[in-house]
Amino acid sequence: MISVEEALARCLALVTPLPPETVALARAHGRWMCAPCVARRHQPPFAASAMDGYAVAGDPVAGDSFAVVGEAGAGHAFGGRVAAGEAVRIFTGAPVPEGATRVIIQEDVVVDGARITVKEGADKGTHIRPLGQDFHAGDSLSPRRLRPNDLALLAAMNVAEVPVTRRPVVALIATGDELVMPGEDPRPDQIIASNSFALKAMVEAEGGEARLLPIARDTEAELATVLALAKDADLIVTIGGASVGDHDLVGGVAGLERAFWKIAMRPGKPLIAGRLHGVPMLGLPGNPVSAIVCGHLFLVPMLRAMLGAAPGPFPRRAMLGADVGPTGPRTHYMRARLSEGDGLPVITPFDRQDSALLSILGQADALLIRPLGDGPRPRDEPVLYLPI
Repeated sequence: MISVEEALARCLALVTPLPPETVALARAHGRWMCAPCVARRHQPPFAASAMDGYAVAGDPVAGDSFAVVGEAGAGHAFGGRVAAGEAVRIFTGAPVPEGATRVIIQEDVVVDGARITVKEGADKGTHIRPLGQDFHAGDSLSPRRLRPNDLALLAAMNVAEVPVTRRPVVALIATGDELVMPGEDPRPDQIIASNSFALKAMVEAEGGEARLLPIARDTEAELATVLALAKDADLIVTIGGASVGDHDLVGGVAGLERAFWKIAMRPGKPLIAGRLHGVPMLGLPGNPVSAIVCGHLFLVPMLRAMLGAAPGPFPRRAMLGADVGPTGPRTHYMRARLSEGDGLPVITPFDRQDSALLSILGQADALLIRPLGDGPRPRDEPVLYLPI
C-alpha cells in the first residue's frame, strides 16, 4: 500500500489542464477563468456624485448662497461649467460638472426658488467619487472560479466574453449486480445505487460535466461495454469492483495501465487509478462512505488540476472536541462535526465510523485527519481536518 500523499501525487500526474474556450459573461458563473481579464475603462469613468445635492465650486461655509443653473442626473451630464456663485442640482451617480469641487448634500441647504443657501453645521465632505476610484483601465482580474461578485466586476470592466477552461467531462460508472437505481423495485438481495449521485454533485460543484452511465453488472463483457461508452470522457470514475473478491473486475479490465492499487487509508483502502486506453481513470471503492471520502480526497483535486486551479482542498486546523485513540497502520479520515470554539473551531468525531453509514456522513461537515501510526490524542489538542 502507498500513502495518501503518494496516491494523490500519482492521481494528479494522470491529468493535465484542459484547453480554453470563450463564453459569454452571462454564461460564465461557476466556470474557471483561465487567463486574466483586463478592464477596458475606469470605474467610475468620471468623477461622480456620491450623494443627492448641489455641485458647487470652492469651499462654501454657512450662509453662502448660490444660483442653481442646471441639473445633472445619472446618465445625464450637465454640459456647462460651474462658476463661482453657481450650483448644479445633482443626483447620486451623476457626473460632477466641470469646475465643481464639492457636492453639498440636499439636507444641508435651504432652497428658495432658483437659489440655495448653506445651513449651519453643513457636512464638510466633498461627496465626490473620483474617476477610477474603484479600478482603472488596464487593471486586471486574475484567474479564478467565477462567483456572482466576479461577474459584476467583469461587467463593470466592460468585459463581455471570458476565457475559461473547458468543462471536464467525467463518466461515472457504478458496478455490481446488487445495484438498482433510485425509484426502482429492488429485490431483497439488492441495494440502491447511491454513490453516483454524491459524486455527480461533486463534479458539478467543481465546474465539471458529469455523465451517469448505466450500471455495469459483474461480468467482464458488461463492464467492457459500459466502459466503451466512456471513451470520449476526460476522466472515467468507476464505483465498486476495485477490491479482491471474485466479482471485483475493475483492476483487471483490458487496456488499464495501473498507476497504483490500494492505499494506506481508511475508509478507501482499495482505491485504484491509472489510464484506460489513454483516458485517466479513478476506481473508487463501493462502500458509500469510502467512495465519497475518496471523491473529496482524489476526484476533486483531479478536477481542479484539469481546470488549471490549485488542487486542494487543503487541511485546516481545529481543536479536538473529544479524546481519540490511536490510528494504526492507515491514515484515518473520521467523519466529524464542527462547532464554534475560542479561536479555532472544535471538531468532534462521531462514535460510529463504519464505511457503510451514510446517515453519519450526512451529519458530518468535516473529516478529521488522523495520520497513520499516530497515538491517542486528548481533547483540546490541535488537529487537522478537511471541510466537506
